[in-house]
Amino acid sequence: MNFPQNIKYTKDHEWIRVDAEFGWIGITDYAQSELGDIVFVELPKIGTGIEQGKAFGTIEAVKAVSDLYAPVNGEVVELNKEVQDSPEVVNKEPYERGWMLKIRIENPSQLSGLLDVESYKKLVAK
Repeated sequence: MNFPQNIKYTKDHEWIRVDAEFGWIGITDYAQSELGDIVFVELPKIGTGIEQGKAFGTIEAVKAVSDLYAPVNGEVVELNKEVQDSPEVVNKEPYERGWMLKIRIENPSQLSGLLDVESYKKLVAK
């Protein structure tokens, strides 16, 4: 299982990678392995506001449909077209090519409430 150091994690198995005022959001390697083969990802439109802890889209696998939850508040500024056209990329590269959306972060202080890599490893070990 892959646990990158340079990102923050949520208890719902999303991740966010931050660069300046922007954040890239996806699901963790653990989440994609639990879901199985991903067949569809539904994401919000560019310009949509997302709210920490609230669902912003869904991810559909062969065996389940799950909500995607926002790690922080923000405005969607870009969608990953590759994930929309070929959702299976999330299974192959959840942290690289499998990111789902890019947001402009509204409240950077919310990042401090997310999990670091060691805390996330403990969560998935349970």
